[in-house]
Amino acid sequence: MAITSANQLELLQTAEAVAREKMIEPELVIEAMEDSLARAAKSRYGAEMDIRVKIDRKTGHASFTRVRTVVEDDAVENYQAQLTVEQARPYADNPQVGDEIVDQVPPVELGRIAAQSAKQVILQRVREAERDRQYEEFKDRAGTIINGVVKREEYGNIIVDVGRGEAILRRNEKIGRESYRPNDRIRAYVKDVRRESRGPQIFLSRTDPQFMAELFKMEVPEIYDGIIEIKAVARDPGSRAKIAVISYDNSIDPVGACVGMRGSRVQAVVGELQGEKIDIIPWNEDQATFLVNALQPAEVSKVVFDEEANKIEVVVPDEQLSLAIGRRGQNVRLASQLTGMDIDILTEEEESKRRQAEFNARTQLFMDALDLDEFFAQLLVAEGFTDLEEVAYVDLDELLSIDGVDEGTASELQARARDVLEAKTKAALENARALGAEDSLIEFEGLNPQMVEALAKDGVKTLEDFATCADWELAGGWTTVNGQRVKDEGLLEPFDVSLEEAQNLVMTARVQLGWVDPAELEGKADETGTPDDQEAGA
Repeated sequence: MAITSANQLELLQTAEAVAREKMIEPELVIEAMEDSLARAAKSRYGAEMDIRVKIDRKTGHASFTRVRTVVEDDAVENYQAQLTVEQARPYADNPQVGDEIVDQVPPVELGRIAAQSAKQVILQRVREAERDRQYEEFKDRAGTIINGVVKREEYGNIIVDVGRGEAILRRNEKIGRESYRPNDRIRAYVKDVRRESRGPQIFLSRTDPQFMAELFKMEVPEIYDGIIEIKAVARDPGSRAKIAVISYDNSIDPVGACVGMRGSRVQAVVGELQGEKIDIIPWNEDQATFLVNALQPAEVSKVVFDEEANKIEVVVPDEQLSLAIGRRGQNVRLASQLTGMDIDILTEEEESKRRQAEFNARTQLFMDALDLDEFFAQLLVAEGFTDLEEVAYVDLDELLSIDGVDEGTASELQARARDVLEAKTKAALENARALGAEDSLIEFEGLNPQMVEALAKDGVKTLEDFATCADWELAGGWTTVNGQRVKDEGLLEPFDVSLEEAQNLVMTARVQLGWVDPAELEGKADETGTPDDQEAGA
């Protein structure tokens, strides 16, 4: 097949027809044709030649040219596509290195094999352009709801026709045991859109918490308008869900607006989610209040926070325990997801037993260490004293405020407490030295003998060893393993050393050893600001 005047216009007509069918730009199809013709010409004239083809966008005329580049005399590697300055003189006036010499070459005859190869090149380029168009169309739809038609099922995964492409709803993204047949209409959340070699991959979900949030946005105009905001969502797909909402208009009740007249709005969402029960909860900045709301319908007696561990302890009446936990732990699990904190639920009886155990342990401590009778030790615990340090170094007036304690008794108590603490300190110091702790660590400001002893028991015996420790190794922390939060015990955690204090201690040690320049630390602090500054600026 030759590119003759009879079929020159057919190139443009074919390009326009393909472009319309695939919904891509005609220019992309013409460029693919130029590329395929150039490859066919190279197979005719030689693969080492730089053959280029240009199709006139108005007439369809295809011009074939050979391009050679002018290079230095000793830089010629391809004699078919490069030439020296001397070799270029017959073809150009005053040729320079980098110039291109362009010659016209006769059009090629496309045999059967060459024509088939050209067709494959064009189809490949058209497919790539079509994939790019699909990706550009769907990439901005991630995070929205899309409607489609079920095409087929593959190994439990649903292939969905979404108009100009296909999407996949994996079996683990379906609600419960829902099943679909070909041509069923389906509504799902676009979880992710990825560009891959086989084309854009559109992943759908019906179990994602944001699917429910987007459904409420469609059903509740106040959410769409921004008057009401969805602050958090937690789902057990197909069974139960909790959604926290807040209203920025005092005249609008966020829960009532989401429920709708006679429950019309929430029922529309429930119907789409296969009957999933939805608890709509008012969001509150106060974490305790929000948690109490999140555990509805159970009643909460008391909430205790452990901010460092990101954990909440909830006390409920004995008869409310099963309701607070929910079937198979569902209620407390959803409340935990909603608040973003681990929740421990205790009954009032369990909490009372634990408090009594703590009371007895502290009483016994004072009885043994200070040689007190049980009544007097209980009196100290009842007044809020928890350890010997508090007794030893508290203001004398606080001890005198206890009924039956005079100045002499208070002084004697403090003297006994200090004697015990000094004896413990001396013993800890001797034990630390016996374990191999060096003076560099013992004399380091910020560590007491008991801390040094604890470090030495774990093999941290020098200031260099201490400087290599991570802050969480000292203060402890939490690690998420397989979705569960696991406690990491810190070497200095029994001494109530916080993560920030551990960071400061380690940095100070590194500065003393000359590992870190103090000026650099000050510069970083100026750039980032203190945590308080950052919170204030947030």
